[in-house]
Parts: sequence; C-alpha cells; structure tokens
Amino acid sequence: MNKTDCTSEKISSRSLGILLLPLALVIAFFGSLVLPIIGLFFAVPLLLMSAVLLFAPESKACKFIRGNTL
Repeated sequence: MNKTDCTSEKISSRSLGILLLPLALVIAFFGSLVLPIIGLFFAVPLLLMSAVLLFAPESKACKFIRGNTL
C-alpha cells in the first residue's frame, strides 16, 4: 500500500457515503409518509451506513505510511 492507495481509499469511502446519503433520505421521507415503520426500517440502516462511510477514520496502514501517529 502506498500514498496513492490511501488517497483513493479515502475518496472512494467518502464518495460512496455521499451517494448513499440522498438515497437514504429519500427512502426515509417517502417511507415516513407511506408506511412509517417499514420505511424507517430500511432508511435507518442506510443512514447509519452513509454516516460511517463519511466519517470513517483512516486505516492504520495509511496512518503509518503518512506518518500520522495521532
């Protein structure tokens, strides 16, 4: 793994989170209008997954390569 792999890993994680966020919000909106329990049953996991992908920390290997020990 090198610095370019670390950068592409971070970008791909963030972009996937950004793509999932609007989808989850749309499902939550329409789900709360039509069938609240079932709609939120599908929307909440997508919202959590997008938040995890958006705020995911760097892997330990990337921290070591970049020299970030904090």
